[in-house]
Amino acid sequence: MTAMTASHLVSRWSGALWSGALGICAIVAVIRPAEADPRAVVELFTSQGCSSCPPADKIIGDLSSDPSIIALSMPIDYWDYLGWKDTLADSRFSARQRAYSRMRGDREVYTPQVVVNGSAHVIGSDRAGIESAIGKTDKGPGVMSVPVSMSLSGKQISVSVAASKEPVVSHGEVWICSVARSVPITITRGENRGQQVTYHNVVRNLLKVGDWNGQSESWTVPIENLTRDGVDGAVVYVQDGSREKPGPMLGAAYTSLALH
Repeated sequence: MTAMTASHLVSRWSGALWSGALGICAIVAVIRPAEADPRAVVELFTSQGCSSCPPADKIIGDLSSDPSIIALSMPIDYWDYLGWKDTLADSRFSARQRAYSRMRGDREVYTPQVVVNGSAHVIGSDRAGIESAIGKTDKGPGVMSVPVSMSLSGKQISVSVAASKEPVVSHGEVWICSVARSVPITITRGENRGQQVTYHNVVRNLLKVGDWNGQSESWTVPIENLTRDGVDGAVVYVQDGSREKPGPMLGAAYTSLALH
């Protein structure tokens, strides 16, 4: 089964722009210590309007329980015309998926698509393929080699990125995502009409924290810039390249948020 036959495909580039604006909801949060350094960031590009996606959404739910993997759902918006507008979709995710395709030099933009560690892409419902891609990308120079951590200081999150352990890794962008760990959606129209699908670790917004130059650095982010209805987790990742030209993942951390 190939991406062309089993999944939705698109090839046109969208000029969707990234925004640093984030919703505001809660004022106080408690941040638990992040887990040990993960071995992979797995991004699923999914859509409520795609009949091929529910199996992939379930796999991301399974992977999200593995502390060595940061699994993220990034719902796209380019299938909204098919009869059901995705209630979680964000045009920035569609732009990110296409940016990955441009960097790889292919036209492989489809749902469900998983991008592993910022490089390899796999059909999102192929669990074995995802595991294989994790193993292969983990051997890349500098991939997931940079320790990242988060801590709470008053009403701010402190983000720390350690110095590079490898000479080939000397720069990257630091991003923080607010995530909702479990979002059940009842779909009443389109290809998945009549189904209730649960989406896991759904990215609800993103904010660029800063640029990392290979040395130990720290930043602070107001909690009010992250929290909104349904958000109960945060992910920080360091990625080579830029938002327009994303490269390999260099490091990441996840922590839960307990809202009061």
